[in-house]
Amino acid sequence: MYLIAIAWGYVALMMALAEATSSQGSILGAIVTFFLYGVLPISIVMYILGSGPRKAARKRAEQAEQAAATAAAAATSGIQADGSDHAAATGLAAERKEP
Repeated sequence: MYLIAIAWGYVALMMALAEATSSQGSILGAIVTFFLYGVLPISIVMYILGSGPRKAARKRAEQAEQAAATAAAAATSGIQADGSDHAAATGLAAERKEP
């Protein structure tokens, strides 16, 4: 993803350099060329390509916040983490009955 952005920035820089060194070009034209052909398109494309990771990070943060809220509520109310209010089945010894 970054390789394409760097390559496009290089091409835009070379276009601006050609504009600045041309006999009919100007420095202002070179600056406008660099920003309109380079910086603006690259920033838009990078923003669009970064939307997936931003969405995933936001979802992970919401899930972590929800899990922390659930754990805090369970700790204060005495309810198990799985939502049940009965004792856990693990760790209990089996009851033996005499025949």
